Order: sequence, then C-alpha cells, then structure tokens
Amino acid sequence: MFKKTLFALGLSVIAATAMAATEGTDYVKIDKPMVNAEGKLTKIFSYDCPFCFKYDVGVDPKVLPRIEKEAGLAFNPVHLETKGKYGRVASEFLAMCMLKDKAAGVSIESKDSLFKKAKDAIYQAYHKKGERWTSGEAAFLKTMTDATGISLDEFNKAKNDEAVKALCAEWKTSYDVAKIQGIPAYVVNGKYLIMTKSIRNFDGMVNLVKELKEMK
Repeated sequence: MFKKTLFALGLSVIAATAMAATEGTDYVKIDKPMVNAEGKLTKIFSYDCPFCFKYDVGVDPKVLPRIEKEAGLAFNPVHLETKGKYGRVASEFLAMCMLKDKAAGVSIESKDSLFKKAKDAIYQAYHKKGERWTSGEAAFLKTMTDATGISLDEFNKAKNDEAVKALCAEWKTSYDVAKIQGIPAYVVNGKYLIMTKSIRNFDGMVNLVKELKEMK
C-alpha cells in the first residue's frame, strides 16, 4: 500500500511538473498590465490578420466556452487599429457594436450580437472572398452596415460618443502588447501574454490559461 501511495504521488508530481508554465516559453509577463482586463481573457486581433481569422474560426469556438466555464474568465476581444488600411474605422465600428451589445445584454459571441455580425462580415469578405474595398472606406463600412442593420448615419453619430471614443482609446494601448510576438495575442488577466507558438492543442491552451489565471 505504501509503495502504491508513493507511486501515485510520484505520478502526480510528474503531471504537475509537466503542466507548469515556463516564462519566456509558454508566456510573457507584461511590464505594464492592460487596463480593464482583470478577470478576462483578452484577444488582440485585426480584421486583416490571416492568423487572427484562423484562430477565430478554428480555435476560439473550441476553447472560449471552456475557458469561461473552467477558468471563469470573460472573453475580451480588442481590435488593433494600427494594422489594416481601415483599421481605425474598423475599431470604431466594432467598439460601437460591443457597447450596443452590452447595453442590450447580448453576449458578444452570440450569433445575434452586432459585434460578431460585423466582425464575421469583414473577416469573411477579406479572407474568403478576397475583398479589399479598393473603392474606399465607404465600401468597407457598407460591409458592416449591411451585416448589422446599423445605418451609416447612426454610426457617424455613435463614433463621436464619449463611450465609443474611450473604448477605442483603451484599445490603442494594445499595440505595445501586440508587437511582442504579433497577433492574435491572448492575454490572461491583462498581465500574462500567451506565447501562441507553444500551444499544441485545445486542452493545452485551456490548461495554460487556467494556470496563468492563478498567478499573481
């Protein structure tokens, strides 16, 4: 019995050791924590980033529900306005949608959310259909207004709303995090940036997030 107990204890120690996250390999501690990111898994992304799109369709649907359930972290998408020809206006439109969803009590990951409709529309247009909106910003905006039912006039008013401007200003600070390893960039509690190259499977990502959540 004693030997069995020692054997079981040894296995548990090995397992714990195998799961221990290594700074510099599995994650990086951010020098200046992101604001309003405590209790959240933040994802920094851009509409014109192919890897962001791949993670959006292939990884996020598999891991985000588990992270919310098992780690208790809310999903916090942040659009990077410095990437993409229409990065600034994309951030303004997505920020407006996010705030409208919040006011309506709709999850941003719900199929009915304005944020998801706008994000998916420009993702699909850019990465699946090869759209580049060469005729200008108006065409880019039309992709999102058509998808959400929000009029251009409504957007033009909303982008000057203080809440929308404040959220966009908050998102601008994400550039300092994004430049560490590129995007998509996943950050736990605004402090720990996951090194995506170290992720091998869905379970590994979920377990890493759970471990980083417990760090101080």
